[in-house]
Amino acid sequence: MPRRSDLNKILLLGAGPIVIGQACEFDYSGTQACKALRQEGYEVVLVNSNPATIMTDPETADRTYIEPVTPEVVAKVIEKERPDALLPTMGGQTALNVAVALAKDGTLEKYGVELIGAKLDAIEMAEDRQLFKEAMDRIGVGVCPSGIASNLEEARAIASQIGSYPLIIRPAFTLGGTGGGIAYNQEEYEEMAQGGIDASPVSQILVEKSLLGWKEYELEVMRDLADNVVIICSIENFDPMGVHTGDSITVAPAQTLTDKEYQRLRDASLKIIREIGVETGGSNIQFSVNPENGDVIVIEMNPRVSRSSALASKATGFPIAKFAAKLAVGYTLNEIANDITKKTPASFEPTIDYVVTKIPRFAFEKFPGSEPVLTTQMKSVGEAMAIGRTFQESFQKALRSLETGRYGFGCDRSETLPTLSQVAASLRTPNPDRVFSLYQALKLGMSVEEIHNLTAIDIWFLDKLAELMVTERFLKQTELTAITADEMRQIKQQGFSDYQIAFALKITEDEVRTYRKSLGITPVYKMVDTCAAEFEATTPYYYSTYEPEETEILPSDRPKVMILGGGPNRIGQGIEFDYCCCHASFALSDEGFETIMVNSNPETVSTDYDTSDRLYFEPLTKEDVLNIIEAEQPKGIIVQFGGQTPLKLAVPLQTYLSSIETETQIWGTSPDSIDTAEDRERFEQILQELEILQPPNGIARSYEESLAIANRISYPVVVRPSYVLGGRAMEIVYADSELERYMTFAVQVEPDHPILIDKFLENAVEVDVDAIADTTGHVTIGGIMEHIEQAGIHSGDSACSLPYTSLSETALATIRSWTVKLAKALNVVGLMNIQFAVQGDTVYILEANPRASRTVPFVSKATGVPLAKMASLVMSGKSLSELKFTAEIIPQHIAVKEAVLPFKKFPGTDVLLGPEMRSTGEVMGIDAAFGTAFSKAELGAGEVLPQSGTLFVSTNDRDKPLVIPIVQEFIDLGFKVIATGGTYEALRKAGVETELVLKLHEGRPHVLDAIKNEQIQLIINTPSGQEARSDGMLIRRSCLAYKIPLITTLAGAKATAAAIRSLQAEPMQVKALQDYI
Repeated sequence: MPRRSDLNKILLLGAGPIVIGQACEFDYSGTQACKALRQEGYEVVLVNSNPATIMTDPETADRTYIEPVTPEVVAKVIEKERPDALLPTMGGQTALNVAVALAKDGTLEKYGVELIGAKLDAIEMAEDRQLFKEAMDRIGVGVCPSGIASNLEEARAIASQIGSYPLIIRPAFTLGGTGGGIAYNQEEYEEMAQGGIDASPVSQILVEKSLLGWKEYELEVMRDLADNVVIICSIENFDPMGVHTGDSITVAPAQTLTDKEYQRLRDASLKIIREIGVETGGSNIQFSVNPENGDVIVIEMNPRVSRSSALASKATGFPIAKFAAKLAVGYTLNEIANDITKKTPASFEPTIDYVVTKIPRFAFEKFPGSEPVLTTQMKSVGEAMAIGRTFQESFQKALRSLETGRYGFGCDRSETLPTLSQVAASLRTPNPDRVFSLYQALKLGMSVEEIHNLTAIDIWFLDKLAELMVTERFLKQTELTAITADEMRQIKQQGFSDYQIAFALKITEDEVRTYRKSLGITPVYKMVDTCAAEFEATTPYYYSTYEPEETEILPSDRPKVMILGGGPNRIGQGIEFDYCCCHASFALSDEGFETIMVNSNPETVSTDYDTSDRLYFEPLTKEDVLNIIEAEQPKGIIVQFGGQTPLKLAVPLQTYLSSIETETQIWGTSPDSIDTAEDRERFEQILQELEILQPPNGIARSYEESLAIANRISYPVVVRPSYVLGGRAMEIVYADSELERYMTFAVQVEPDHPILIDKFLENAVEVDVDAIADTTGHVTIGGIMEHIEQAGIHSGDSACSLPYTSLSETALATIRSWTVKLAKALNVVGLMNIQFAVQGDTVYILEANPRASRTVPFVSKATGVPLAKMASLVMSGKSLSELKFTAEIIPQHIAVKEAVLPFKKFPGTDVLLGPEMRSTGEVMGIDAAFGTAFSKAELGAGEVLPQSGTLFVSTNDRDKPLVIPIVQEFIDLGFKVIATGGTYEALRKAGVETELVLKLHEGRPHVLDAIKNEQIQLIINTPSGQEARSDGMLIRRSCLAYKIPLITTLAGAKATAAAIRSLQAEPMQVKALQDYI
């Protein structure tokens, strides 16, 4: 069937901010869908609150609403834009839930909007646990013994009916297993059941018998209106059931299924997608197989594009989201051409002749107090994927792609081995480091059978890992020159890095590289072609492998530029950097360069095969990047867009390029200048020469030195290791005792790097500046952002507004002049970010980074200037005057960026903000007035601000005099105020009307009772010293459980009052980005 001509305007919903369980894979799918629909001539309207996405660029959709993705706001967009159809399958769980709400409350019917891509019945049947179970019974597909509960009584009845623990709890309509878990006894079960019912928007949980130890598989399936179904990819989880698939190592295609078993899963998938009624698009279906007898049961299905479909798209080169968008407007699979081969239709199932491994990346160290245990609730913050010809090669490549300091499966560091019983314990419980416990177990001589009995990981995988140990033993008993060319090739085919070989032989990585090349052993690059080389591919998408055959790199006569991506997402380095890499690729491609993208993250737009002219899906390590440089001989390499990942490679790459005759150069700011800005002592020298102020500080290499410095500059002080991104292991310290605790705990972070100590500027306003400089020395400021939280809270966790709202003209003049001076002194070419702290008219510089920062996408959206594109053109030699960007643009509207934090997933961690970054994503609110823009940002981040009710206030002594006018403002807005002892006294003395409420140790009913009885609608709680923290922490944790907005800074309280004032004055309005800029 050809495309539908009765539709003209289509509304697409994005996924909102990046949270655990819903990451940048939805930017990838949303961007693909926008492009596909516009190519077909439709007008596309997009709603998404995340500014760090390619899909919210003003040129991606026709009308772009950077507004909260909630039913109320989307209804306003529908009323204004009057679309013919709504496509909800590209924005993850968020978009599906909003679409269901709009269908149920009659909005879609009222405005005549058709749901396309997935019909309401299909969404409900797949997502509602009870309906799904009934559907499976109808077609004879086994499901797990289970029951549905909406309250605790029902949950108890199901538990006794199933009859044995452990039990698994899965809330309906939630994301990444939020609110779910595995309960091993009744007490745990009741607590989890209640938590799951609260977490589900429909208050419903599925309780099922645990299938711990069963094998888990996923199939990516697509179906069109003519009932053609294709299976795009099978994925096998390395970890058995019980670990959320997002937290599991996964392998594609499935490795341990017999053909007969695979056909059974395939047949079941076809039955399921037909019964559920997904008729235009993709679905992800998860199965569990009992390894004892081959029994198959279906676990769940997602009737939308998912994290696994992003992985399947990247693994096969089959663009699921793009094809799903075309199916949604009436095409059939055989009418859509495969982009990569240009010959085969989309109804031709992809076949692959390589193995893909995905390994998740975790961030438990950022959440002290939370247990590093993996369950059915997803906790990973990112993932890396690698491609090889064998499982071993792709597995070791994926491990080194994670950038956790490992170079493969062990054989890369000296370690003291634990005892057998310690290893057994860590194998029994799935945890983020279990893969290296497998290594230790094999090293201690544990048999493959014993390991299988402890972990239920398939023997086939364990055998493959045991073979790697044999190679390691061989390497440790030989010498470099004794290794023959054939042996070297075999070692490399198993995925060993030069670093691992060097470690085993006790020599340097460079010696291994030189010898390996002298043997003629270098990688060949193979193409991802969707058809196992049956047809010729035209899209250059490569992976490396060590086969004796020819490389498949296509020749080219255009000048080449290589862009190094950011690797797996992590807290502190996320989608914002990927956004910059994509923009660089788009801009340079338009200028006639052949762009080469190198990255290992399957979720991103940068690893989409049509973002760049050539894509290398490779680890970002010295060895792998040098191999690509040697194969491609690019003219320039760009390292300043991918965050810390490529910056770490800048110096080794520079050293290598200087040692050979080549025209390849690192573009932009030199690695030496980048190092000057990161190196405390060199940076200070420049500041002194330029007469720029910074807070009093010192560098300590021992505990004694740190004590002396802290007492010289006086507490409070900020302590941190040098060279960090996202403020890892950073703290504000108020006394000697706290400093001692920090030094004993953190000095181990980087033994050869000292600890930096700065005076903490209390109640200073923090300011972020993004600027751009060209080769002629011209500097233009992109944007000056004023933070809402005071200095001391990590800039990535702080909200900020652009333009600034309260800075004096004197301070602004200083900020502008210092930015220009510093960019010139550091010889910046490209982007630069500087953080300042301002007290009145006095300005201090906190830090400068001559690279892309995480605020670049936000500034680009707020001002309409694509900074990353400009910067990449500047690096290619263009001047800012040629680009017509010579003056700072100050918008007429206000844009507010707010951070999104993942505390829900880490119970046991205090929800305080501090100098260590913990947010996973960001949202943007945009409006004519600050209050409204801030309230939109809060709503986008999931905080619904109350417009009336009771406010509870409890502040530390330093904040008591300052909180009085703020509390008065809430009283003027109609709030009732309650406070604990000291705060109550301070407010009463100032003549502010409040009621007293008891602290936890003062008797009942206390403040926690009031929270639990839902008598409090808003909380202001600024934390004090360690002793009071436990009280405060309980209050703060319970805010999360009872969904009460919590404000932990005075500046945040002030902004919240402004937001509530504007919400009371008039209802929120929506306006497209294209109308602002």
